[in-house]
Amino acid sequence: MLKEGNIRIPSGCAISGIIDKSGAVFSGQIIADSIATMHDRSNGLGGGFAAYGIYPDFKEHYAFHMFYDDAKAKQDTEDLLKANFVIAYEEKIPTRKTQSIKNAPLIHRYFVLPKLEVLNASEMNDEDFIVKFIFNVNKNIDGAYIFSSGKNMGVFKAVGYPEDVAEFYKLETYNGYMWTAHGRFPTNTPGWWGGAHPFNLLNISVVHNGELSSYDTNRKYLEEFGYSCTLMTDTEVAAYIFDLLLRKHKLPVTLAAKVIASPLWNQVERLSPKERELYYNLKIIYSKALLNGPFSIIVTYDNGFIAINDRIKLRPLTAASQGDMIYVASEESAIRRVCKNPDKVWIPKGGEPVIAEIEQQNISEIYDKKEVTA
Repeated sequence: MLKEGNIRIPSGCAISGIIDKSGAVFSGQIIADSIATMHDRSNGLGGGFAAYGIYPDFKEHYAFHMFYDDAKAKQDTEDLLKANFVIAYEEKIPTRKTQSIKNAPLIHRYFVLPKLEVLNASEMNDEDFIVKFIFNVNKNIDGAYIFSSGKNMGVFKAVGYPEDVAEFYKLETYNGYMWTAHGRFPTNTPGWWGGAHPFNLLNISVVHNGELSSYDTNRKYLEEFGYSCTLMTDTEVAAYIFDLLLRKHKLPVTLAAKVIASPLWNQVERLSPKERELYYNLKIIYSKALLNGPFSIIVTYDNGFIAINDRIKLRPLTAASQGDMIYVASEESAIRRVCKNPDKVWIPKGGEPVIAEIEQQNISEIYDKKEVTA
């Protein structure tokens, strides 16, 4: 197989995201139906989903989803897992035979917590410990890849069209309060399982349509903070940038949006003195976190998502709402496939974020009690 960067294919890509702001959970079949509408925006070289609220029985554990090339990679990784974590439960991720999904790796999941004595010896908090462990496995164990690592959420991805990936992973059997989906048309790779979207780190996941010309600048900037970019894909840096801004630097989501899609200088000059000072500082401090190039992107985190375009809107993004439901997608047709009569439909301006979050209630209580099938 050709390596990332050795081949170039004109890009399309499709993205879709749905959240119920009340915290009610709904079937993964709904997001699968939405993304399937945009079949022609991808070419079968990658599809995937991120789902939140799907593991209520293990909501306090980190859920590691793993790809293994062979039994040796699995054994080496499990030896390392057992040395560092208490494993509450482990299993092969359930799949079904799907004609178009071929050459699947070994796919397993583990619900884990760091061993207290190991965590204390590391002098790190549990999230930093998890991140370091993920980078260690993905970089140093040949044939092993942790592709999902959050709490009460999971990423499911493969080489194939997204609707076939949903069939393969039996997503209709999962219920979550927030879902995103991606159909891939690779720009710089022939497509492989680890390179499919979403990209995830802890509870942050990213699906992306476009191409980030700022990749190398972003990558070098992230390496200053200990991140390790091993996949050679632009979307990977977007996931790590949001982890840095939201988790490490505690920026509000609204400001994180202005970092990655910063207003142009001539726009900043027209702002009030207070706003001008804020954006001057953001541009100076986070200049290397700016995402340049055409993109539309959906970033999911613990209790919501942000969807945003590049500053001059070179990639499509449409949003809609109906009651507590918020929808975003590359095309309006993908929204209307699952929401026939939305209350409101709008096309966000370039650099204008759509932010949708769970209402101020205890999510852990909500998704245990509510379910809709829409």
